[in-house]
Amino acid sequence: MPFARLANATTPTCHIGLGLAAVGRPGYINLGRDRDLGDDRSVDALRERTHELLDAAYAQGVRYVDAARSYGRSEEFLADWLNARPDIDDVVVGSKWGYTYTAGWSTEAERHEVKDHGLATYERQRAETGALLGDRLDLYQIHSVTPDSPALTDKELHARLAEDAAQGLTVGFSTSGPAQADAIRAALEVTVDGEPLFRTVQSTYNALETSAGPALAEAHDAGLTVIVKEGMANGRLAEPHAPDALKAVAAETGLGCDAVALAVVLREPWAGVVLSGAATVTQLVSNLHAPVVDLDADQLTRLATLVEEPRAYWERRGQLPWH
Repeated sequence: MPFARLANATTPTCHIGLGLAAVGRPGYINLGRDRDLGDDRSVDALRERTHELLDAAYAQGVRYVDAARSYGRSEEFLADWLNARPDIDDVVVGSKWGYTYTAGWSTEAERHEVKDHGLATYERQRAETGALLGDRLDLYQIHSVTPDSPALTDKELHARLAEDAAQGLTVGFSTSGPAQADAIRAALEVTVDGEPLFRTVQSTYNALETSAGPALAEAHDAGLTVIVKEGMANGRLAEPHAPDALKAVAAETGLGCDAVALAVVLREPWAGVVLSGAATVTQLVSNLHAPVVDLDADQLTRLATLVEEPRAYWERRGQLPWH
C-alpha cells in the first residue's frame, strides 16, 4: 500500500496533502480565486505556480499530491515536477478518472467538465494518465461517486479495476453531493472474487458539511485510507468569507481561519490525509499550521454550530461561479 509511506512519516504535516484542483486549470469555483491567481492564467504561469507550491509543500513535509484528469493540466504539471526531481521517491501520487476536462483552457466555458464512469472512459483516461505519470501513479480514484453511479454496479469495470490493482495500483473512489454517506457504504460492499475492491475513499468533510463522518469512520475501520477534500469548503471557511464563530476562534488561537478549519478535520481519528487546496504559497504555509492548532471543548462547541443541512450546503456549492 503506497500510504504505508505516509504512515512511516513523523513530520507534523504528514497528514496534510496538496490538491491541485485550483491550479491545474484557469477556472475553478474557489472563492477569492481572482485575487489569488491574478490575470495571467496562461499554461506557463499555472505550471510555474504549481511547481512553486509543490516545492514549498515538499520542503514542509507534505508527501501526498492529488490530481485528476479533469483538473486541466494538473497531471502534466505534476509529471514535469517529478521528472525534474528524480531523487524524490517518497511522494505518494493520486489522481482521478471519470470526468473529462472540456473548458479548453477558458474560464467562460459553458461546461468545464463532463462526467462518465463507464469502462470506455476508464480505459481512455487510464492510458492518458499513464502516459504522463507512468509508474509514479500510486492511487487512481473514481471521481465523484454518487449512490446512483454505474461505477458501483458495473461488474466489468470492477474486474478491470481489480486487474490494475493486482499489478500494484491502488484503487479508490471519491464522493460528492448530499448523499456521500450512502455512496461510501455502497462502495464498501463492492467486491471482486470475494475481496474488497477499494482501498481509499476521498470525501468532502468540513466544519459546514459533516454528514459523511460516520460513514468515513466505517470506511477507516474497514481498512481504507480516508482522504478529506474541500476542508475549506471552497473558500467559505477562509478569510474574508469565514463565519463569525470561526473568525472568533481563529483570533483566540492567533492563527488563520484556514488553519483552524483544517484542524477541525485533522482531529477526526479516521482522517488519514487532509488536502490543502492552496493556490498560493502564502495560503499553503498558513494551511500547514493546522496540526499545531489546539482547540478546547468550548471552541469546538462553538464551531459545531456552523454545521449546515447537507442539501443546503451542496445547493450553495453548486451555485458558486467558476472564476
